[in-house]
Formats: sequence, structure tokens, C-alpha cells
Amino acid sequence: VAQALGDGIFALFGAPIAHEDHPQRALYAALRMQEEMRSHSDQSRLKGGIPLQMRVGINTGEVVVRSIRKDDLHTDYVPVGHSTNLAARMEQMANPGSIVISEYTRKLTEGYFELKALGAAEIKGVEEPLNVYEVLGAGPLRTRLQVSARRGLTRFVGRHSEMEQLQQALVQAKAGHGQIVGVLGEPGLGKSRLFYEFKQTSQSDCLVLEAFAVSHGQASPYLPVIELLKEYLDITPEDDERKRREKVTGKVLALDRSLEDPLPYLFSLLGIEDEQSSLAQMDAQIRRQRTFETLNKLFLRESLTQPLIVVFEDLHWIDTETQGFLDVLGERVASAQLLVLVNYRPEYRHDWGQKTYYTQLRLAPLGKAEAEEFLTFLLGTDASLMSLKDLILGRTDGTPFFMEEVVQTLVEEGALQGERGRYQLETTPTELHISPTVQGVLAARIDRLSAEEKDLLQQLAVIGRQFPVSLVKQVVSQPEVELYRVLSSLQAKEFLYEQPAFPESEYLFKHALTQEVAYGTVLQEQRKALHERTGQAIETLYQEKLEDHYGSLAHHYRRSEDSEKAVAYLSLAGQQAVQRSANNEAVAHFTAASELLQTLPATTARTEQELELLLALGPALIVDKGWQTLEVNTTYTRARELCQQVGDAVQQNSALWGLWAVYLTQAEHQLTYESAQQLLRNAQSGQDSASLLAAFRAMGESEVWRGEFDSARTHLEKSIALYNPQRHQELAFRFGEALEVTSRCVLAWCLWYLGYPDQAVKRSTEALALAHQGSHVFSLVYAQSMAAFVHQFRREAQLADKWARAGLTFSDEQGFHNFVPWITIVSGWVLIEKEHVAEGISQVQNGLAAWRAHGTQGWQSYWMALLAEAYRVGGEVEEGLTVAAEAKAFVERTGERWCEAELHRLRGELTLQQSQDVAEAETCFHKAIEIARRQHAKSWELRAATSLVRLWQGQGKRAEAWELLAPVYNWFTEGFDTADLKDAKALLETLS
Repeated sequence: VAQALGDGIFALFGAPIAHEDHPQRALYAALRMQEEMRSHSDQSRLKGGIPLQMRVGINTGEVVVRSIRKDDLHTDYVPVGHSTNLAARMEQMANPGSIVISEYTRKLTEGYFELKALGAAEIKGVEEPLNVYEVLGAGPLRTRLQVSARRGLTRFVGRHSEMEQLQQALVQAKAGHGQIVGVLGEPGLGKSRLFYEFKQTSQSDCLVLEAFAVSHGQASPYLPVIELLKEYLDITPEDDERKRREKVTGKVLALDRSLEDPLPYLFSLLGIEDEQSSLAQMDAQIRRQRTFETLNKLFLRESLTQPLIVVFEDLHWIDTETQGFLDVLGERVASAQLLVLVNYRPEYRHDWGQKTYYTQLRLAPLGKAEAEEFLTFLLGTDASLMSLKDLILGRTDGTPFFMEEVVQTLVEEGALQGERGRYQLETTPTELHISPTVQGVLAARIDRLSAEEKDLLQQLAVIGRQFPVSLVKQVVSQPEVELYRVLSSLQAKEFLYEQPAFPESEYLFKHALTQEVAYGTVLQEQRKALHERTGQAIETLYQEKLEDHYGSLAHHYRRSEDSEKAVAYLSLAGQQAVQRSANNEAVAHFTAASELLQTLPATTARTEQELELLLALGPALIVDKGWQTLEVNTTYTRARELCQQVGDAVQQNSALWGLWAVYLTQAEHQLTYESAQQLLRNAQSGQDSASLLAAFRAMGESEVWRGEFDSARTHLEKSIALYNPQRHQELAFRFGEALEVTSRCVLAWCLWYLGYPDQAVKRSTEALALAHQGSHVFSLVYAQSMAAFVHQFRREAQLADKWARAGLTFSDEQGFHNFVPWITIVSGWVLIEKEHVAEGISQVQNGLAAWRAHGTQGWQSYWMALLAEAYRVGGEVEEGLTVAAEAKAFVERTGERWCEAELHRLRGELTLQQSQDVAEAETCFHKAIEIARRQHAKSWELRAATSLVRLWQGQGKRAEAWELLAPVYNWFTEGFDTADLKDAKALLETLS
């Protein structure tokens, strides 16, 4: 019982177990207590006459421990929280001598134990009834691989060279040159799976015997050997003692009559009573040595009959007696048809390294391509999974087991829906919740470290994943010689890697998850102190190049007690992230700084700091999440409020710009126009040329949406003329876009509307060139996407497709999801132009649906115009008219009038196609021409005039048709190679 209690669990007679990291270990220990008590409970009493009744309730989960007073090393600490309370309630439910577990524990240990369902039970303090199970005993499965095999194994990827080396070792063994192959690797890299796959291809003409060391078995002598013997001798749990004796005797003597004398040693190992044996009186060391000899004789003799593969797994958990047997066996292998396969973790030590017949295979994490293949097998190929795959690969470092467990956790949390290999992402996780199984594996390794090793590992986990030795010296209060000794030990056990770097060596946690688990074991107060010490050390060591460490300083001070420094460094790290186009990280830094700022005393300085943070956060949010999001609206609204208290003119203009962008995307065009006017008035009365440049840009686009194209052109050209590369190069990071790029993009659309198709391409090309020269990736994607639309206006399918594809590639790479819907719409239009009408309509529908799902309102009038045109081409006239009517209502509601003329023209075309209502169609075409002339939109006028002329041509009104179209066509001075002008010219030639 004491041995079981020493196995690392909270357990006393009548006390619950709440064990977070090792549920299997806890259950095995409880079972051993149960077995020990039953074997010594004739009176069911302890010494002194105290009744002995064990009742255990086990629940795994979070256990909270109150902090320990540092001046009293003997202070008790008490685990508290839901898990211990639940375990206590379950313990009260258990019958004396029994063990019960929760549903959660069952999921973690299923297959390893035989369980009996007790049904759902009402438990005080828990709202819903909980399923409870009684633990009857150890189950048939011993390893995670056995459990996985029962559920269905994942694809075996990589490990080709390791499989080849195992095959070569088997060939040598079959030739009578026995071999030992050791597979070394961290948890989860696939040591057992490698053996499993090898056995599947190699056991046809060999006898394979397997033994598994388990964490709970280190105090049980010969446990793996006994399991191996039972397998070899075909002994089952149902066999009584007589049956077991018969099986042992029959198998051994049939193999070789000379093995009769060693039989008592086998009986002893297998718990078979032998009254004639004198082993009980034998010297323990002699008995041990003869037991080893018996086992060696048995297996070496078996190898003469047929090649023998003996597998010992997880030697890092091996007991001393089994290790002694393996040491003796290792001396006899060389001349036998025997292949010994062992695997173990880095902390295990052996003496086989100098033997010529020993080979060590060191398993590394899967390479990038192999890890991606494995993850694709687990998840599938759905496009929504791309970012999740990157997140998982980054956290799991190519470790197959960790990847499997993370995916399973996401499935259980509902983030993934479907089945293995065909999952779809339901909700994008902001962070990965690591499976308790993974945490348990890593925590078990850390638990086995010495006190000094564990203490240093915890401190290093707070410092970070990677760190130079000079930083460790500053943070860790330990003599240098001792520090290097413990670092060397952690490196030898493969918790850390040392990697050469200039000017000093650096250390790296082998697994990111190892660091995470070690970090989680540090008490909160100690953690904060270590973070602050680390921040101070970085400031001291790198004071001349502190900008290289803003991210680290922000990380450490944020988790310390020094909130003021945390806010300062988070802000600096955010600004740095913006400069590097890492907008997601920038948003995270600025948001964290804003939240932390609220914990500081309310002062004018705090208000000024909050305003600066919000104005830095706004542009990053626009790029990262999109103009239309609530976060952007909230950020700029709050910034505008703060500007009334402390803001200067530049800050007020920045806040106004942000609100202008919000109104624009929500198609609130009156508010958009008013905000732009206010911005222009402020900028003209001040000395800030950057604000004036932005104001002209805002006024220009506001007027484009309203259909005021001449005024829009004037303002946009003023914005472009004001731009000075030396003075305004950094404006993209203030306004969220490179104004010299986006002004040209909007001007390109405007020029096309006004009837200058070639000048539109010229401005678009300038925008692309400037975007490529600059460092603002968002503006490059903007320019590519807008170039696609310029060519769509010109009806140039090939060029529109080219720029749509380029924009989509960059959007995917950079995570700019705002552009994907409109690129999808352009791609749909391209398909229709290439006569893939049904597929094209579907694309346009999907793009419009995605645009609306993003919450964006602006541009919808034109998206609906393209969809109506797609329906017209596809012959779905009713659907086209419905969409056109919806678009017209949208225009009236929002004032988004830049494609109003085109909507009337399309309605006329659809009306003709539906009912041949010539009068209604003619009215629509006249209305389109009227609006286009009022807006000076010559390109829209040309299209509407062409539609009306075709109608008149069919009615024989050739003269009227000529008089309408010829002046419009003759107005144009460029763009004669575009489809619209070619159509008009051909029509005029027909009329003449």
C-alpha cells in the first residue's frame, strides 16, 4: 500500500483522487492498493484494530493549490476546486473496496481498464447528471498504440530509412548474427508505430514476442518479462493454476527436455506454487542470476527453432530486474537468430553502445512535407483548413501523436465537423487547447526529473522557447558551474537543444509543448517575478539594440506586475509589427495594451496614451479584419470621443478618416460624404499636408460612390499631386493604406466611367508599380484586385483573370479575406465570358454571399448588376429581374449611384428577353442614358446607347439610331480596342 501511495497520487483511505496529468497512473496505483489490501485483509483491519476500508473516487481536471508561505517550508497546502470536490462526491458513492471514475476519466483511460457502467448519477454541485463507472481491473490494452489500433490507425508517413535499417538488422539476425536495435525518441514521435509497421511486414516466418514497460510498473519486478512469458506460453487470465502449470511444462519440455531443471524459476515468475521448490531458501542474488539464465536459455533455444524477434517497449519505465535480464540477454545475442528491438526516451541509459551488433535509430519529428501529408490525412483538403493546419504545425513541431491529439480535441470541442480526412472548420480557434493526453505525456517526463533539473526547466520555460546562455545567467540565481551542469543534463535528456549562434550559444526547448507544460507548473507569484526579472535582464543585456526585443519585453512585462512597462512595450511591439505588415500581431499587441491600460489610475496621461493606442490599432484592424467590422467602428468612435478631450488636430483627422472608412463600407454614403467634407475643412485649416492628402483621397472616393465623377476626378488628382515620397512614405501605417496607390486605383475606375479607358489602365498600372515598390502588402493586394475590375469594366477577361488570380494568391498568403469575395465575383464573370455560364453564375452568387457575410454593404449595387447580367446570359430572366430590382432599391436606400445607369440598362435588356415589352425596355434605356449624361459617365452612356440603338435597329429606326449613337461614339478619343467601342463601331457601320 505504501508503495502504491508512493507512486505519485493524492490518496488516503477514504480520500478522493483528483489527478490531472496521469489518470492511468492513478488508476493503476489505486488498483494495486485494492489488490494489496485484499491479499492482506483476513480481518480487514490495520494494526491497532482500525477497520481497513478503501473507497476511491477519481476525477481528472484542474486542481487549484493555494500559495505556500515562503517563510515556512512546512506549511501544508490543500488542493481545492471542482475536480477535488467532484472526486470527493464520487468517493462517497463508491462501495467499500471499490474504485469509481467519471466520464471524463473514462475517455482518457478507455481500453486500458475493464469498466462497469453504473449509469448516470445526480451529484451535488453539478447541474447535469454524470455517468459514473466502476473500475473492475486492468484491461487488455497496455499501450496507446494498442488503443489507437482498435480505433483505427492514422496513415504511416515517412520513416523510410528507419524501416530499411530494421529490415537489414532482421536479415542479419536470420543469418545467425543476432542484433539489438534501439529506437530513441521523444514522446509522440512514433517509436511504437515504427515497430508496429515493421512487424506487419516481417513476422511471417518469425516468432514475435512483445513486452511493454509501463509507468506504474517500475515498482513491480519482472512485470514486462511476465507479460512476455504469458504471451509465449499462451497463458490467459481464465487459466487456473493447474492449467498454467500444464501449459508451462508442456511448452518448455516440448522445446527441449534439458530445460526441466529451470522450470521452478518460471513457476516462480508466473506465481505458480511449487511445494518441492527450494527457491524461497536460496540466496537472493543467486536466485536472481539463475532466473536470468533460465530466461536466456529459453529464448536462445527458441531462436534455434525459428528466427525470434523480441520487442521491449518504453524502457524508460523499466524495473531493475527486467533491466538486469536485458543486460544478460544483450551479452548472448551475437550468435543467435535473435533480433531484440527496444525503444525508449532520451533519459534512458544503457551499456549497449559499444557493441558491434547494436544499432541506435534516433527518431526526429516529421519533416515539413511529411507533417503536412500526415495532417492532410487527418483533416482533409477543405480550403477553410489552411490557416488551422499552419497553426497546428507550428504548435506541434511535426510530432505525429501531438497532431492527432490536437485534432481530436478540436473535434470534441466542435471546432471541426465531419469525419477523419473530410473535416470542415466550423469555428476558427484563436488558440489551440492541448489534449490532456499530450499534457500528461509531457508532465510525466518532467515529473521524473531531479529537483534541481525540474526547477531550472521551469525557470527556462518562463524565459521562453529559445534563449541565449547570457540571459539565463542574468535570470537564474545559480553558480555558473552548477548552471552549466544542469543545462548539460537537460540537454542529454533531450528537453533542450544547444545550437551554435553568434556571439554565444543558444538553447532551445525541443518541443514547444514541453515548454508550455513546464510553464504551467510554475506557481503564479513565482511566474510573475520570473517574467519581471527576465524583462529587466533583456533591458540590461540589449540596451543598445532594444528595438530588436520589443516583442519579448512586451511578453514578459505583460505577465509581470509592472503594467506601465507592459503597456509601453506592447505599444512599441505593435508599431513594429505594423511596419513589418504583421497586422494580426499588431492588433493583438495594441488590444492587450489598451486592456491593460484600463487597470492603471485614470489620469490625463492615461487618456492620451489610450488615444494613441486606438489610432494605431485602427489601421491595423482595417487591414487584418476589414473596414466593415464592429471592432473598427468601435475603435474609431472611441478615438473620436477622446479627441474631444485631449486630441490634437492630427489625431482628430486620423479619427475622422477611420470613421469615414467605416461609413463607406457600410454604404452610409451621406455620412461618408459629410465625414470627408469635415476632414477636408480640418486639413485645409491646419498645417498637416498628410491630412490634406488623405482628405482629397476621401472626398474623391465619396463622390465616386455618389456618381459625381468630375468632382471625384479633381479631388483624386489633387491627392496624387500632393504626395511627396520623402515626407509621406510612412502614411500607409497611419491610414491603413498607401494613399499614393489607392488614390490611383480609385481614379482609374473614375476615368473609365468618364470615358477614358486607356487612362484608366495607365493609372492602374502606376498604382501596381508603386505598390510593388512599397512595403505595404495590403495596398498591393488592393491594387491587384482593383486592376482586375478595371479590366472587367473594359471587358478584357484574360487580363481580369490574371489580376484576380494575383490578388487571390496574395490574399491567401497574407490572410486578407476582405478581397476574396470580390475576386470571386470577377472570376465568376470571367467564367461566363468563357461560356462556362452555370459555373460562373455559381461563382458570382458565392462571392456576393461571402461579401454580405463579411458585413460589408458598399459595392453591392455593382455586384448585383453583375449577377443580373450573369442570369441574363444564362437565360434565367426572372432571377435577373429580381436581382436588378433589389439592386435598384439598394441604390435608393443608400445613395450608391455610381452604377445606377448600368442597372437601368440591364433591366431593359432583361425585360426584352422576358416579354418583348419594347416600350418598357425603351424607357429603361432612356433612363440609363439620362443618368449617365447627368453624371458625365460616357462609358455607361455608350453602353446604354448601344442597347437602345439595337432595339431601334430592329424596329427599322435606322436614322434615329445613327443620330443617337454616332455623337456618343465620336466623343471618345481613346480605348478603341475595347469591346464596348468595337461593338458601337460595328453597329454604326451596319446602320450606315
